[in-house]
Amino acid sequence: MPANTVFMEEMDAFTYRGILEQDNPIVFVPVGAFEQHGPHMAMCVDAALTKQMAASVAVRVGGIVAAPIVYGYKSQQRSGGGFHLSGTTSLSASTLIGMVKEIVINLAEDGVRRIVFMNGHYENYQFVFEGVDLATRELKLAGIGDVKVMLMSYWDFVDDETIERLYPEGFTGWDLEHAGVMETSLMLLFYPDLVDMDKVVIEPPADMPKYDILPINPDYTPASGCLSCAAAASAEKGRILRDAATEHMVGAVLDEFE
Repeated sequence: MPANTVFMEEMDAFTYRGILEQDNPIVFVPVGAFEQHGPHMAMCVDAALTKQMAASVAVRVGGIVAAPIVYGYKSQQRSGGGFHLSGTTSLSASTLIGMVKEIVINLAEDGVRRIVFMNGHYENYQFVFEGVDLATRELKLAGIGDVKVMLMSYWDFVDDETIERLYPEGFTGWDLEHAGVMETSLMLLFYPDLVDMDKVVIEPPADMPKYDILPINPDYTPASGCLSCAAAASAEKGRILRDAATEHMVGAVLDEFE
């Protein structure tokens, strides 16, 4: 087992228990999804990146990174291409809510009192919020009222100056960044073997309607499954994105928990 790891799944149970008893660590729970990310990237992007972003904060604040939730809520057409695309394997809202609730309760029963859910899939956020809310209500009824939980999506901590630096031709918004420059750059930084830039499709950002429609009209989703072009992605941009987001996330976490 790796020494001094921040990843809970790499620890033995006795080491983990000792850290909880001695250090009162902040426990980060990455929440991802399993969905297509175009022809140029693996489908594990959301969970894989969020695990690494959580680790980048955890090492700065003395935290632990729990095993990630690797499935997420249904990919939406206007932010992930849509759950009709093969390879995307999704959870219902009630299932994700239930998973989050059970994780919070289990961590609290182990003695964890400071938890951060770090989201890496645009569609997850409100269902993670609901699971946390239900868990903390139940814990209070059981006499455990000192658990504090923070929720964040890592891209929200990329500041405007960094966005202007990395998107000189204009920023389309985080919803259309699915499989675009941000995710591809971070994957090139953390998992370059899971990216093939030769397969990037050169196309303009997706032109989506301002509403949702069911059954899904597949004609609204680009054939690539990408909502913006990743051609300008690079590992160096990934480093800049990681560093900017990490710095601001560390500040926010310390403000809430220290």
